[in-house]
Amino acid sequence: MNDIANSPWDQADNGWSAEQGQSQGTGRQAKPIFVQYWLILQSHMWLIAATVVAALIAGFIITLLTAPQYRGTARIEIARQQNNVTNVQGVQQENASQDQEFYATQHSLLKARSLAERVARRLRLGRDDAFFTAHGQEAPAGDAVTQVSGGRSSTEVQRREDMAVAMLLSHVNIAPIRNSALVDIQYMSGSPQISARVANAWIDEFIRQSIDRRFGASADARQFLETRLNELRQRLDQSERDLVNYAEQTGIVRLSETQSTDGRTRTTTTLASADLEALNRSLADATAERITAEGRMNAAGSRRTSVESAQSVIIGQLRQRRAELAGQYAQLMVRFEPEYPDAQALRQQMATIDASISAEERRVSDALASNFEAARQREAGLQARVATLSGRLNVENRSSIQYNIFQREVDTNRQLYDALLQRYKEIGVAGVSANNISVVDRAEVPTRPSSPKLPLNLALALVMGLAVAGLIVLVLENVDEGISDPQQVSAILNTPMLGAIPLSETEDDLVVTLSDPKSELAEAYMTMRTNLGFSTDHGVPRTLSLTSTSPAEGKSTTSLALSLLLGRTGKSVVLVDIDMRRPVMAAVLGLDPSRGVSNFLSGDSDLASLIQTTNSPNLSFIAAGPIPPSAAELLSGDRLGMLIAALSERFDHVIVDGPPMLGLSDAPLIGRTVEAVVYVVEAQRTSVRGALAAIERLRESRAHIVGTVLTKYRPKNGGQGYGYGYGYGYGRDEDAPGTVKIDQ
Repeated sequence: MNDIANSPWDQADNGWSAEQGQSQGTGRQAKPIFVQYWLILQSHMWLIAATVVAALIAGFIITLLTAPQYRGTARIEIARQQNNVTNVQGVQQENASQDQEFYATQHSLLKARSLAERVARRLRLGRDDAFFTAHGQEAPAGDAVTQVSGGRSSTEVQRREDMAVAMLLSHVNIAPIRNSALVDIQYMSGSPQISARVANAWIDEFIRQSIDRRFGASADARQFLETRLNELRQRLDQSERDLVNYAEQTGIVRLSETQSTDGRTRTTTTLASADLEALNRSLADATAERITAEGRMNAAGSRRTSVESAQSVIIGQLRQRRAELAGQYAQLMVRFEPEYPDAQALRQQMATIDASISAEERRVSDALASNFEAARQREAGLQARVATLSGRLNVENRSSIQYNIFQREVDTNRQLYDALLQRYKEIGVAGVSANNISVVDRAEVPTRPSSPKLPLNLALALVMGLAVAGLIVLVLENVDEGISDPQQVSAILNTPMLGAIPLSETEDDLVVTLSDPKSELAEAYMTMRTNLGFSTDHGVPRTLSLTSTSPAEGKSTTSLALSLLLGRTGKSVVLVDIDMRRPVMAAVLGLDPSRGVSNFLSGDSDLASLIQTTNSPNLSFIAAGPIPPSAAELLSGDRLGMLIAALSERFDHVIVDGPPMLGLSDAPLIGRTVEAVVYVVEAQRTSVRGALAAIERLRESRAHIVGTVLTKYRPKNGGQGYGYGYGYGYGRDEDAPGTVKIDQ
């Protein structure tokens, strides 16, 4: 089916207008959230009512069919009491949080399986058939041998007791009273006598179990302490023997021992540590002497005249004598030549003195070297001795560490033994304190059933019915991805709203319907045309293309309606069908579809021969023409722009009925060549995700989207009303001449 054949000549709400001030006063503000919820409830009112009624009926029937149950209630008081076996205060102090833990523990003990087993054994519930009958179950039958002999085997008795324990746990209820130490024990069954009997037995066994637990705790504590005392006594004896034996083997000589102020650190002085300390001081002195000798020796080797040479008396006298000879030689040189005998004699004397000075200086240097070597050897000897003593001291320190470990083990064992022995004696004379659980009220046999309660069950059924109905409505509203409210268009699609075309229930021809200015359809399309006039500064765009997400959304219907309305205003309009994949407009108008847009795009330049006249005033039409092998190739050429430009020069408005998006490139190619694009969305059908993707593709192709038209809109679903024109029953001439019926 094509776009027009499947759409009911999409119709609009004449009171709806474009957003952002583009209306003529008929637009509406966005509805409050509570109004939207109310409209949703209105649209699903019968479904909600049916669900609630079904829930109430089901609750009433279940209440009538439920057997009456009786509740026996006993009340006890649980006092706060702590059993302190080790007599050691905990890290946390007693506070409200510990009270909560204590009472939570007691409440859990009241629901323990061991307590239920004690009650079942005391009341012999495994052998009581009335107990099983009171809970709506038949007593389990025995095997063939048991039925013949009339007795019960141990296996059968155990199985019946297990069933009785499971029933007790499933029907008992522990209800602590808020902000008090009182607890109610409630038991529910079909027999009032059994309910009261079980409730009373439950509190009695709980008290006995608490006393038994306290006696057991005291006995266990004494037994535990006896075992620990024997173990500690043996450990203490063994640790003392180990300490004595180790001290004898190592032979550690301790000169003194000091302890820090906090009592945690002990320092022990031994003979080896004292010797090492004395040698270490001697080593420091030897090292200092060696460094001094080395420095003096290095200074003597690096300087021409050392300090020792300058301080030597012999060298000083030799240097003084040489200075005198040098003076005499200088006086002879004033009067005589160097070959003068006296001068030569003086030079020989000075050479002899220089040799003596050099020999004396070498002797001083040798003395310094000898002193350095002696100091170095002494330092090396002390270092070797210190290293030997250090090794010995390390061994002694390791032995002292083990000795201290044995000593601490002895001290610790002695302290633990004394503490446990004292506590053992205290427990032996302390006895058992008074019971902290007392009975406040014993259970009485109930005189009337506690359940079922018809008002309560009906209230619960009402709540459940409303919850299920709300869940169903929520699912239905979220499954529908379409747009049902015109006010959602601008917010969701981010495009201006041009108009909402209501769904028409008649089968009249569009031309006939629009001829009646007071019809719903005519007013809706007139509103759309008026809002479209505000989209540009020169009114309705001269070249306009209409597209949609998928076929049969009312795109062709809207194109024809807009063309008819513009033609009636005196403007010359040409309607161009460029849907060359599924052309339908020529068949609707009853015109020739054999030649059209595809011929022009293929190279036929005779545009005048392609334009056809219609029966409507000022409206011309160009068919799509023969279906080409590839519509996208024809539209991607330059001739499409030439066609739109030529038609815009000849007509006031060019309305292009374009193809739907459908993931193809036809609509974006057309959108680039026209002045504006109108996007058509069918109410409650078009997927929001699909529409958003299509609009994004159009914007990426640089198409100018001026707004969106919502077609096939049902005003009652969105809570919209125009306030005029609807329901007035204007007469129509059903047999008006020239009427063309459209198959909807």
